[in-house]
Amino acid sequence: MLTRNQIRSLVNEHGHDIIVHDHMQHIERGCYQHGAVTTFAHSIRVACLAVWMADRLHLWDKVDLQSLVRAALLHDYFLYDWHDWDDGAHRLHGFTHGQAALRNAVRDFRLNAIERDSIACHMFPMTLKPPSYIEGYLVTMADKISATRETFSLERFSKPQLESGKPLAAIESGASAASAHDGRHKPSRSRGVLA
Repeated sequence: MLTRNQIRSLVNEHGHDIIVHDHMQHIERGCYQHGAVTTFAHSIRVACLAVWMADRLHLWDKVDLQSLVRAALLHDYFLYDWHDWDDGAHRLHGFTHGQAALRNAVRDFRLNAIERDSIACHMFPMTLKPPSYIEGYLVTMADKISATRETFSLERFSKPQLESGKPLAAIESGASAASAHDGRHKPSRSRGVLA
């Protein structure tokens, strides 16, 4: 089974271009998502939890690791603060932000069918259309678990002032792929299989 550091390393390895993108660093780090957790931190948490679930459920022969990580990192890539009053434009955020995230993600990154579907359908059952791929179900479950935990955390009552553009502190401890791999877990390029 993968350790926490190995999971963080895999998220960094397969999603590095997304993690360091200006929109992630300056917009997602500057908006709270749930409670005292930024959209950036929430996306990292969802990616790590989705990889953890795939590992614990022994799904590596069925899951494309890179698609799973990328979809999880981009599932909330809507690039606005949904808490701000905006004359009601984001009133139905829970129903519409999957499509907004997909539009932004397609504009900024090259996405495959698994990634697109997982982003668009991650709010199932609110979106009515369930995910078409197992990666989408993993992202959906990881998102629900993370959002619930973040929303009901007592930390939500002491929100720190946000500073966008900070270093990648959320995953720094897992940034070195070489140090996290112990030889037993090696991602395969074909379907992201861990041996």
